[in-house]
Amino acid sequence: MVLLTMLACIIAYTDRVSISVAAVAMKEQFGWSQTQKGFVLSAFFVGYLLFMYIAGILSTRYGGKRVLGHSVLAWSVFTLVTPFAAKTSLSLLIAARIAMGIGEAGMFPAAYELFGRWVPAAERARAIARLLSGVPVGTVLGLLGSAWLVARYGWDAAFYVFGSLGLIWTWYWFRDVENDPATDARLNAGEQALLVIERRDDAQTRSERSRRWMLRASVIAIVVGQFATMWDLYVLLSWLPSYFRDVQKLSIANAGVFSAAPWAAMFVMTNAAASLSDRLIARGVSTTFVRRVMQCSGLVLCATFLLLTRLAHSPALALVLLCAATGTLGCTWCGYSPAMLDVAPRRSALLVGLSNSVGTIPGIIGVAVTGWLVDVTGTYAAAFALAAALSLAGAIVFGLFFDARPVVD
Repeated sequence: MVLLTMLACIIAYTDRVSISVAAVAMKEQFGWSQTQKGFVLSAFFVGYLLFMYIAGILSTRYGGKRVLGHSVLAWSVFTLVTPFAAKTSLSLLIAARIAMGIGEAGMFPAAYELFGRWVPAAERARAIARLLSGVPVGTVLGLLGSAWLVARYGWDAAFYVFGSLGLIWTWYWFRDVENDPATDARLNAGEQALLVIERRDDAQTRSERSRRWMLRASVIAIVVGQFATMWDLYVLLSWLPSYFRDVQKLSIANAGVFSAAPWAAMFVMTNAAASLSDRLIARGVSTTFVRRVMQCSGLVLCATFLLLTRLAHSPALALVLLCAATGTLGCTWCGYSPAMLDVAPRRSALLVGLSNSVGTIPGIIGVAVTGWLVDVTGTYAAAFALAAALSLAGAIVFGLFFDARPVVD
């Protein structure tokens, strides 16, 4: 089950980033400005934001299997129709990207809900690390694959190929995965006893007490920490191919290759940080301390390397600095992300829905503002400086206010 959720994450990010490469060619074909391209790239996050918290509620009520399966099916269909929408009108393309975002909104809340049912508490940090490894892996595959497909077959081929993968995954998901260990005939009684946990009380999740725990300092620190991480991630995810194309003057194919390397660095760093985090906690180091160090160091180091990119006067130096920025950002996934299970182990789907909703705002504002800043200033320096400033602010808030003790039963 963990493997299939990771594959879903990989597919989600191949679908999500394919437009970052394709948009370079689409901009030239359709005559978009950088601001218009920014609107196209950010439209996905409008739908993602609109449905994220609702997806958490649906996952809690109906189970992660249904929500995740139908989410993958929905976003895959809208990926497949993207070329038709783009060739029809800019407005229809934006609408298709919004609909795709609604589909992808269900992935993380549903996955966390399933992990709460299926993964023993002692193994959840590693399960989350495996799930989130799908982000850099999917990004690398999406960028490299899109660069090759766009150069060889045209920009629309990327959407057809990656959209089809989700349809194949959906068939296996509904065939092989059960929603609850108690209903899986492949498990023996001992395994079921280990995995089955008390059902969430839907009435309690709607109670005043449930609403109050979302305002606790640790929860706010998680939300702010994720907001800062996502600003960096979404700006880099959406604009790296354009940066290497426009600033470093690479071809579309080479821009895709150079844009993929930072996400490979993130994959390595995320898994190394997860292993280090688990070892430190196993040796008795405070969970609060470990989460703070991972989150804050990731944000501060990412900010530092982003600021240094203004000194990059060659593609090679730019690549090194952006690999360092994106790689160190991977440490934050061993900060705010497992922290959600620390503070709300039985309400994780709701907390993921809340935090991801706020964390999606940078995808709308940050991606669009980046395009506007590039149009106004003619460089990416101001956009990267803004991302760095928000990273430092997020590190301060998380470092001061996060505590790993549960805030709700």
